[in-house]
Amino acid sequence: MRAMVLEKPLPVEEFPLRLSEITAPHPAPNEVRVRVRCCGVCHTDLHTVEGDLSLPKLPITPGHQIVGVVDAVGKQVHTLKEGDRVGIPWLYFTCGQCDYCRRGLENLCDYAQFTGYHANGGYAEAMVVSASYAHPLPRNFSDENAAPLLCAGIIGYRSYRLSGARRGMRLGLYGFGASAHLVIQLARHEGCEVYVFTRAPAHRELAKQLGAAWVGGAEETPPCELDAAIIFAPAGALVLDALRVLRKGGTVALAGITMSPIPPLDYSLLYQERVLRSVANSTRQDVREFLELAAEVPLQTEIRLFDLEQANQALQALKKSQITGAGVLRIAPS
Repeated sequence: MRAMVLEKPLPVEEFPLRLSEITAPHPAPNEVRVRVRCCGVCHTDLHTVEGDLSLPKLPITPGHQIVGVVDAVGKQVHTLKEGDRVGIPWLYFTCGQCDYCRRGLENLCDYAQFTGYHANGGYAEAMVVSASYAHPLPRNFSDENAAPLLCAGIIGYRSYRLSGARRGMRLGLYGFGASAHLVIQLARHEGCEVYVFTRAPAHRELAKQLGAAWVGGAEETPPCELDAAIIFAPAGALVLDALRVLRKGGTVALAGITMSPIPPLDYSLLYQERVLRSVANSTRQDVREFLELAAEVPLQTEIRLFDLEQANQALQALKKSQITGAGVLRIAPS
């Protein structure tokens, strides 16, 4: 089968992913094999490929916003069958026994493994996963439009919940890529006003189309203080910008898996019970809740399609903020 394989982390401009012919995997007794139809392109993939994250194994096939069809089932699997359409997100395995798992915080599991990072992911024609980490997808999303839901959507959903934003509140979004263009729809559906901070003209235009109450740069001051904010862009300096316009008692949630250093922080920006918190991974419960809500809204995913062999170019475009909405690799026809 074909796969885009990373053998050594390099800047994406140097085309680190290589199109390879590798053996198709076989499912273990508790696993299913999924024939991949498409896979979303994520900033975490970019951080993986460029070596911003310490990699537990090489070579590795990235990709963790996977949509495909089950084509082989392990002997112990009874919840899925051949022909079922499923999505596979970032969370690939948890132990179920550590303190975090027992407290419903499997996203913090001491032994967690992640798709396209510890295990080969969706930049390939097939992959295997435990059946309990493969999720049935709402029928009202095409394969390509479902892919961004599986990380951009899910981590956006968890970030939104942890920000504390509720009906009638003002929510700020810093960066307006794959996650933010879904969160704005969710927040507006639930009755929030949304203020978007982004530089790219195309992203500003999309934010306006999706109902942003105000759009500007991070250095600007919106017409009203914010009750909550989510920072999607991996720029630590944005923390100071967000706290500067946050009301007393508000929360700034950091949605990225990595971020440049946060500059020295004057305590007055944080005082008055403002909260600064990171968001790490997601749980299977997050996935189930979000997919149900995504179908209910329904969320509209803005996508740009690439072929599998264009994975390097897709990551280059992502790095340069040249993708409006989300990038998706097309692996096989729907």
